[in-house]
Amino acid sequence: MVGWFSKSIVAMTIRMPKWFVRWVSRRYVAGPKLENAVQIMKRLSKEGACFTIDVLGEEILTIEEADFFLREYMNVISAISEHKLDANLSIKPTAFGLLIDEKIGMKKIEKLVRMASEHDLFVRLDMEDHRVTTATIQVVLDLHKIGLTNVGTVLQGRLFRTLDDINYLETELGPAADYRICKGIYLEPEEIAYTSYQDIVDSTNACIDRMLEAGSYCSIASHDIPVIEHAKAALEGFGMGPNIPDPRSNSGPQRDAKGPGYEFQMLLGVRGPLRRKLAKAGHRTRVYIPYGEKWYEYSIRRLQENPTLGTQYAKAFLMPWTNRP
Repeated sequence: MVGWFSKSIVAMTIRMPKWFVRWVSRRYVAGPKLENAVQIMKRLSKEGACFTIDVLGEEILTIEEADFFLREYMNVISAISEHKLDANLSIKPTAFGLLIDEKIGMKKIEKLVRMASEHDLFVRLDMEDHRVTTATIQVVLDLHKIGLTNVGTVLQGRLFRTLDDINYLETELGPAADYRICKGIYLEPEEIAYTSYQDIVDSTNACIDRMLEAGSYCSIASHDIPVIEHAKAALEGFGMGPNIPDPRSNSGPQRDAKGPGYEFQMLLGVRGPLRRKLAKAGHRTRVYIPYGEKWYEYSIRRLQENPTLGTQYAKAFLMPWTNRP
C-alpha cells in the first residue's frame, strides 16, 4: 500500500505552481533542450558513467506528431557522435505512433534504428503500460528479422507475464535478446501484476536470474538495494563481474559500448552515491537522461502513476546531501 506521506507529497506537488515543479524536477530531468542533456552527460562522464537518452513525450494524438520525435532523435544521434558521448537511445513506441497507425509507426521506428545502426548505437524500446507490451516486443522481433539487431526492449518485473516473455524472446532471438529489467513504473491492475513491494522485488529478481541463464544481455535498472544485491550475487554465481569477459557459453559476442553481459542502470538524480559505488567497483553503470519540452507532463505523470516516488522526492528536497546526482 502507498503510504499517506507519499500520497500527501504527490497531492501537494501537482497543485504547486509550474515553477516549483520545475525546481523540484531539475535533478531528475536534464532540461528542455538537447544541449542541457549534453552538458549533464559531459559532467557525469567524468564519473565513469554512460547514458541512455530519452526525449520526453509519448502517446501522441496524431501520427504527424511522430515526425517531431523522429527528427529530434536524429539530432540526438548527431550530438552523440559530435561530442563523442558514451550513450545510446531510449524511445517510447507510442511517441512514434504505434497506437495510431502501427505500420506508419513501425516505419518511423525502423528509420531511426537504421540510422542508429549506421552510427553503431543501440536503441532501447521503453516499455509503457500493458496495452502495448505485446506490440513493443513484436517491434523488436520484426526489426531483428530485417537485420537490425541494435535494438532491445524493457520488461517489467511486476507483470505476471514477464517470465513467459523472456522464454519467448530466448526462443526467437537467442543470445541476441537484450533487456532492461525494472520493477515497472506503471501501477497495473492486480489481475495482471504483482502489487506488493516484496512480490514485485521477488518477481524482478526471478527475471534477472532467467535473463542471465538465457545468455541474454541484462541491464539491471533498479534503485532498490534488495534487487541490486540479488543481481550482484546472481552475477557472481554465473562467474560474471567487472572486467571479466562474459563466461556464459550461450551468450553472444560483447557489443561495443556494452558491459560483459550486463550493466546497472539508474535514473538521473536518483541514488547517485549508490551508482558511484557500483562504478568504483568496476561495474558498468548507465544513467537514464530525460530531456524535452514535456518535462512538466513527465514529472507529474511519474508522480501520479507511482505515488511512492513522493517519498523519494521529499527526501531529495529536504536532505539533498543524501542523494547527490
